Amino acid sequence: MGLFTSTTTTPAPSTPTPPTRTQRAKCWEARDAFFRCLDTAGIVDAIKDSTAAKTSCSGEMAAFEKECVASWVEYFKKRRVMEHNREQMLKGLQKEGAKKME
Repeated sequence: MGLFTSTTTTPAPSTPTPPTRTQRAKCWEARDAFFRCLDTAGIVDAIKDSTAAKTSCSGEMAAFEKECVASWVEYFKKRRVMEHNREQMLKGLQKEGAKKME
């Protein structure tokens, strides 16, 4: 019959190799440069404000996306927003007189 047989073989999926120490360092440098540019432009969320980020920091953004794995780029952008929100919440709590629990 041969309905469910295949004569072609599919290659085994290649396992991604983790970035080397040098590659990670380049990624972090590019990330830091991109985030400095965003700080200068007053942009917190590079995902939500992607048009402004591309306009203000196109070179830094391109280097960041080139040097880092795509999943890292997304993670770092989201983490930046989360850390900003956390800092704003802590500042608000301090203004209200909240004290740190030990």
